[in-house]
Amino acid sequence: MGRHILEGNPPIDVTLRHSPRAKRLSLRVSRLDGRVTLTLPQRTPAREGVSFLQSKEGWLRGHLADLRPATHVQIDSEVPFRGALFKVIAGSRARAIVGTDAIQVSQNKPAGPQVKAVFRHHARNALAEASDRYAHALGRTYARLSIRDTRSRWGSCSAQGTLMYSWRLIMAPPAVLDYVAAHEVAHLVEMNHQPAFWDVVASICSDYAVHRAWLRAHGDSLHRVSFDD
Repeated sequence: MGRHILEGNPPIDVTLRHSPRAKRLSLRVSRLDGRVTLTLPQRTPAREGVSFLQSKEGWLRGHLADLRPATHVQIDSEVPFRGALFKVIAGSRARAIVGTDAIQVSQNKPAGPQVKAVFRHHARNALAEASDRYAHALGRTYARLSIRDTRSRWGSCSAQGTLMYSWRLIMAPPAVLDYVAAHEVAHLVEMNHQPAFWDVVASICSDYAVHRAWLRAHGDSLHRVSFDD
């Protein structure tokens, strides 16, 4: 892991990381905090990465300029939950609870971490239910399920059958969350993205293209919600 400062106005701090899994140079900008990361294949010299970075400076500055500020979760703010906006309100309970159109949090603690905790709980339950349903439909089983706050993918399926999902999917419409579960469970049958894989996805989620398009159009908005203190 290293760093490079791209000179200019303003200077851009870039994290350089080598990855044995990377097959090409990859430049990413965090949709949450604007952090810039350049990933290089394991044997690629850092100087080659810096040259690539300099060639992409115009694109990078334009992308950073287009980033909208994060929405911070606090009392009286609104946060998406299952595709609808819920208001965060103060209550007397010790921990957050999701109601019909609002999320009640303790007024004695920061609201963001409370909402994050209850979202993770709901996300795990919803994704476990969807994964179980789709795995049963395909006659497959998975090893285990984990929930994380990933920046570059909504889910994954390992060769060992471990499913991983972003808990931020609980903010998307339920059908979108279900599509991601169908997508990852389909990898238990086809560990690739060839046409045969998409045939498996279509067999359990016929309108997957609609939900895939929603994520492409609106996924950034889910990453711009900040649950920090």
